[in-house]
Amino acid sequence: MTAVMLLLAGAACVAETPADLVTVRNRMESSDYRASGQIVRVDAGGDRTRFAISAEGLWFHGAMHTLIEAVPSKGAKAGGKDEPLRILLETRPDGRDSIRVFRRRGAAPTLLPPERWGDGFLGTNFSYEDLLDAQYFWPEQTMLGEASFGGRRCDLLKSVPGASDRTGYAEVRTWLDHNIAYPVHAEKKLRQGGAVKEITYYGLRQSNGVWSATQIEAKMRGQAGSTVWIIKRGTAKAHLNANDFQPGAISRSEDLP
Repeated sequence: MTAVMLLLAGAACVAETPADLVTVRNRMESSDYRASGQIVRVDAGGDRTRFAISAEGLWFHGAMHTLIEAVPSKGAKAGGKDEPLRILLETRPDGRDSIRVFRRRGAAPTLLPPERWGDGFLGTNFSYEDLLDAQYFWPEQTMLGEASFGGRRCDLLKSVPGASDRTGYAEVRTWLDHNIAYPVHAEKKLRQGGAVKEITYYGLRQSNGVWSATQIEAKMRGQAGSTVWIIKRGTAKAHLNANDFQPGAISRSEDLP
């Protein structure tokens, strides 16, 4: 997931691609990371459900490949949305993105149709599409000027999909830290209904020249409940290779039921 890469790391219609966007894309295209932590789902009543979660990401063959693995807490009910799963995502600059879901050991993965990309994986506020972060490759990219968020000086980027892009969002606005072009906040407007999802990055830090966030929170504006993704450990130089993202090897994982 590029979002997870941003946790760890972190064709424009205009004649010149904005410098901040070049930095974001370069960060993606140099990805080779591994991270682990937990994701906490908080429902409208305040009840919390926790999952152990890990992610691996590598850019190769002209695309961002991300593998997410989530394991629910011991108290989760079998047969429901809280069962272990793995998600293999491919984000491509030309929009030919794909999402595969693995739920049973030895079984072929399910290729998730685009109409399901807006579903919250594990019932969280993060949708499957949020794991792609494909908005940075949409055709219309506009810098709206300087803006502030959480006391940080930011550059505001507006991303709009093309007619052929498979997305549930009408537009995404991203507040990028002015000095490091790292996302601080994003607002994603849904095509249907116009609701806005807010994603905020906390605890920005730099290690060995690489910027990262320690937490990402996702919530729907005006609705109770949220989801917090917490990164506890990881490396931005994991030395992964293409074999780590082969569907056959993933489906044989002993971590699946």
